[in-house]
Amino acid sequence: MTKNRLWKEGTIGIPEKGKGLTGKATICHYWVKRYDEPSEYGIDEGRISKLEIMIHGKTVCNYDRGWDVKPTCKEAEIALSILLNAYN
Repeated sequence: MTKNRLWKEGTIGIPEKGKGLTGKATICHYWVKRYDEPSEYGIDEGRISKLEIMIHGKTVCNYDRGWDVKPTCKEAEIALSILLNAYN
């Protein structure tokens, strides 16, 4: 049996502090490669084996079977939490 590899791409809008849902948001563009089953190479031994989050064209978080760039800002931490909840 082969593992089904799934690539997901999208954006997450993180509202700016104090602006609520009516104000500006920081847009986080992401790519996630996840498997059907957890792996020792996944984030926290989960299903995500590759992940990249970019803000304004800059990589703010990158995981490729290990951390290359841990989240560099609060928005990246929030986006990572959302992605872990959704895909890991």
